Amino acid sequence: MDAQSNTPGVELKYVVSPNDFTRAGEASSNVKNILKQMGISPDVIRKVSIAMYEGEINMVIHANGGDITVTITPEKIQMVLRDDGPGIPDVEKAMQAGYSTAPEQVRSLGFGAGMGLPNMKKYTDEMKIDTVIGVGTTVTMCVYIS
Repeated sequence: MDAQSNTPGVELKYVVSPNDFTRAGEASSNVKNILKQMGISPDVIRKVSIAMYEGEINMVIHANGGDITVTITPEKIQMVLRDDGPGIPDVEKAMQAGYSTAPEQVRSLGFGAGMGLPNMKKYTDEMKIDTVIGVGTTVTMCVYIS
């Protein structure tokens, strides 16, 4: 959160179900529609949509689902993705394009190409990963509006 900004924001909350590829992407699609209604620039919407979708898919594949909180202020859109999954053993390796631990059945559906975290980083202005093995992972991403 911005210590300098005390402007109230819009807060949206979503639950991501584990292994539910039919509903994966609903949260990012909903946020995209809300941002359009708010008149946010298409470039910002695109970045938020891609980053959040990739995070959502990662939660479905790797993390037994989780929850997403999106906070929209005049300055930025912040997405906090929390899960109770296995954690990420090697964040540096996981950030490499093409590196994936997705099982074969997930890859056969067209997911798990190893671009999730790299795309999340690429399409956000800030990204922080807090992960504890056996406890879970929290990814905080920000896209600035200006």
